[in-house]
Amino acid sequence: MIVDSHCHLDFPDFAEDIPGVIGRARAAGVGLMVTISTRVRRFDQIRAIAAAHPAVYCSVGTHPHNAEEELDVTVDELVALSAYEKCVAIGEAGLDYFYDTAPRAAQEQGLRTHIAAARITGLPLVIHARDADDDMIRILGEETAAGAFPALLHCFSSGRGLMEAGVALGLYVSFSGILTFKRSEELRAIARDVPSDRLLVETDAPYLAPQPWRGKRNEPAYVANTCEVLAGVKGVSPAEMAATTTANFLRLFAKVPRDAVATA
Repeated sequence: MIVDSHCHLDFPDFAEDIPGVIGRARAAGVGLMVTISTRVRRFDQIRAIAAAHPAVYCSVGTHPHNAEEELDVTVDELVALSAYEKCVAIGEAGLDYFYDTAPRAAQEQGLRTHIAAARITGLPLVIHARDADDDMIRILGEETAAGAFPALLHCFSSGRGLMEAGVALGLYVSFSGILTFKRSEELRAIARDVPSDRLLVETDAPYLAPQPWRGKRNEPAYVANTCEVLAGVKGVSPAEMAATTTANFLRLFAKVPRDAVATA
């Protein structure tokens, strides 16, 4: 079984098609998926999707693009919302200097708020990092020194330095369809050097569909393709990589019941 550790089933792209998306995922061997929050103020929509579908879990958090809109979100609020039984992560939160949609100070403030919630709850923080490697390394180092917390560098497309710093701090690294793109040789070289016990896979659907669907709407079923490419990068079989990434997912996303895998 494969797990899509990061998708966005609440986005309009899936409004009329969630049962079909889940059915196609199951047919492709994808047994579980986590639909990731981008706005705390819309958590009710995320929670409703998770509640309606046994194979779907969720997170709670504010994407860095929306950081300025939700600076009033407190650590206590994140902790309270994360108590929902199918909420298994905090985030996504982080830094995005590529688009700079929100002021960088607001992004950092939001990230530190989410780190505090992850530290209190023990739930993994789903980290978004784009074109912000130096600041991300600095913040993760400062915050880990203040108290460890579980975390994942999602949809990894950053430099080797951030990967190595994250792994040294105990973080996991997740790869998306970007790994399959023809021009992603450098990213595949980085993935080759991530310890196998820190690897996860994801879609970030509806974005970043892997080859051969690049440019089309992505969906959780396609994570199987990324898993296959990652297996080739690491020199193992697709079945072994599926088992490895699922075991890693369950170790990091420890709130997911183990019988969820048995019944998926």
